[in-house]
Amino acid sequence: MDTLTRMRAFIDVVEAEGFSAAARKIGRSKALLSKYVRELEDELGALLLNRTTRQFSLTEAGHTYYKRANEIIREIDSLADTVRESSGDVRGRIRLSAPRTFADAPIGQSLIDFALAHPDIVLDINLDDRFVDLVEEGFDLAIRISRLENSSLIARRLAPFSVKVCASPELIARTGAPKRPQDLSSRPCIIDTNGRWLANWPFKGDNGEMISVAVSGPIEVNSPLSARAAAVSGLGYAILPDFIAAPEIEAGRLQTLLEDRMLTGAGIFAVYPHRRYLPAKVRVFVDFLVQWFKDNDGG
Repeated sequence: MDTLTRMRAFIDVVEAEGFSAAARKIGRSKALLSKYVRELEDELGALLLNRTTRQFSLTEAGHTYYKRANEIIREIDSLADTVRESSGDVRGRIRLSAPRTFADAPIGQSLIDFALAHPDIVLDINLDDRFVDLVEEGFDLAIRISRLENSSLIARRLAPFSVKVCASPELIARTGAPKRPQDLSSRPCIIDTNGRWLANWPFKGDNGEMISVAVSGPIEVNSPLSARAAAVSGLGYAILPDFIAAPEIEAGRLQTLLEDRMLTGAGIFAVYPHRRYLPAKVRVFVDFLVQWFKDNDGG
């Protein structure tokens, strides 16, 4: 049995956080994976995993080995992808991290459309609203919705992104439309605890500077879709991603306010680590998303 096979088994177990989960995911037996990892440890002369009936964790040596082994395997796979691409054969697995907001919105259809167009590529999607460490956690790339700050990652902009202050026509008629962002502090607001601002909403001030307005209201929820539903029901004003708010705005169930006071410059990005060889499957995926957003007017 070669070292690369054992190395791949070890990586599969670490990323699945256990032998049973890894066995189910890749279609091999738990006993076989355990054998491979044990042989790898024997070969290295070091314990890589702490395993009991209830706990699973990496040793210090295991953490070091996982990080470097992951890089090596990805370089090998990238090189193989490059050769396959030259023959028109692009296949494999893409580990993607994406926010739930992206997947739940209409633009999430882009992922399904890619899977339909590329049946030889397995799209392994992990929905998580935190910013994962792509290298440490073994992801090929991530979708990020933000103002992209300085980073060691390569980024391709897929589409612009903005947020909107929205409310139902009935609530606006009852409370009066806010003229300035500060007016929201005295009106009921819906707080999306999944967002980065929580109860301190950012706006442009009277002189163009960034200001923060403290808000409160009858409901706090960690989902923009639930926040949208609450806004449609007239519970309060809400800050919503443009692609989440759009269907209700078009239907007239929500209206936008304070548009000239919203911050700009954010976008939807595909980000991936700097690598000597960018896997062909990742390049194909990113190119597909860029074209999908062009064809769908940003979703």
